[in-house]
Amino acid sequence: MSDELTPEIPETPETESEEPIKQRKNGLYPGVSDELAESMKSGWADTELHDLKPIEQAGHTARRRAELSARFPGERLVIPAGNLKTRSNDTDYPFRASVEYVYLTGNQTEDGVLVLEPKDDGHVATVYLLPRSDRENGEFWLSGQGELWVGRRHSLTESEALYGIPAADVRELADKLREATGPVRVVRGYDAGIQAALTDKVTAERDEELRVFLSEARLVKDDWEVGELQKAVDSTVRGFEDVVKVLDKAEATSERYIEGTFFLRARVEGNDIGYGSICAAGPHACTLHWVRNDGPVRSGDLLLLDAGVETHSLYTADVTRTLPVNGTYSEIQKKIYDAVYDAQEAGIAAVQPGAKYRDFHDAAQRVLAERLVEWGLVEGPVERVLELGLQRRWTLHGTGHMLGLDVHDCAAARTETYVEGVLEAGMVLTVEPGLYFQADDLTVPEEYRGIGVRIEDDILVTADGNRNLSAGLPRRSDEVEGWIASLKG
Repeated sequence: MSDELTPEIPETPETESEEPIKQRKNGLYPGVSDELAESMKSGWADTELHDLKPIEQAGHTARRRAELSARFPGERLVIPAGNLKTRSNDTDYPFRASVEYVYLTGNQTEDGVLVLEPKDDGHVATVYLLPRSDRENGEFWLSGQGELWVGRRHSLTESEALYGIPAADVRELADKLREATGPVRVVRGYDAGIQAALTDKVTAERDEELRVFLSEARLVKDDWEVGELQKAVDSTVRGFEDVVKVLDKAEATSERYIEGTFFLRARVEGNDIGYGSICAAGPHACTLHWVRNDGPVRSGDLLLLDAGVETHSLYTADVTRTLPVNGTYSEIQKKIYDAVYDAQEAGIAAVQPGAKYRDFHDAAQRVLAERLVEWGLVEGPVERVLELGLQRRWTLHGTGHMLGLDVHDCAAARTETYVEGVLEAGMVLTVEPGLYFQADDLTVPEEYRGIGVRIEDDILVTADGNRNLSAGLPRRSDEVEGWIASLKG
């Protein structure tokens, strides 16, 4: 990485002309000569893009904005994308726009803000963005976020064509919001500058209502969203196949080889991984969110791989398989795996339109409780176990969650519309029961200890039942063994 980066220069030519250009401490150039500054202003080709077509989801985002407008008539609504976050010193984390902003615009650039201004019986939407880097004041090559450092931005005119929303300079927005009158709501937590400009105009309670509405709006996916989730799942299936093919290399190195292998597929076919990949071999499979991925991969152990590709539109898959590293489950591994499989089968069967959301969780937990009683690990009857939650010592987590732009999508929705709600066609959720016998658990026979199994699939609620979006990956233990053998062969 080049070390010539300078701090961002002032925003306007007027300010820049009054102050010397600030240099990065310990930079190799002491300054910019007048001759160089003048040279950099000219001799550049016109790169404006013409005849741009709207992004694929533009019609859907317009409909979503209309639904938002109808919910909050007469109120100014402010939805920020967020800002870059510093990783260390002058390096930033990769930027990912807020899901609320992406859901309503399709745009993914930092510092963007969608504003819905009330007008008559509706709203006028404007997306506020950073324009092209200024060549007159040298921003494009002197600023750390200038185009010669981080790449070209779309012009405001280009953005209007792509997103179907009038675009304006975001650097003017804070002042406009400070002068705004009338009721205002903002999605909090993404842009401190925008929030500060509205500090005397908003309340936490009203802003939370906006966040909750946008979370609940995502509970039911439209056909375009389902297609994006299927793309994410299909790439994830290929990523799992990639991992199986290199298990011998993982044995020679560590879980990190598995993590890197899946990440390659995610970056080649999508935007990124949707969440930190869990590549848990051996007893690490008993740690629910094992993302250190620095442990050994041994023949005879199980590998719990929980990973998902995120598409370029930011929809993510979330799939888990628990695989025998050597290709064959041992007797005790198969016994535990098959119990989890049976629980997942019961859970998936309970995913139906009109069913309670909790039904799939209850169905899966009942099967697991039955097995634990049958194996003598907990005293029955099963009803007692479930009433007291005794099975949770080994099942630990809920059996699934909503899926979409977030891996745990719609998290801000009201309990009565989510966990206590009813399933509808278009909802997409995971079904992922598990059994985890910790290596230090003295309440179970030694042969159980250190074995963790989870099986997870992404399930679309349909008008007449459900569809397993991740059916491309085998689940039954004998099918998993045959699949591994075919890939290794």
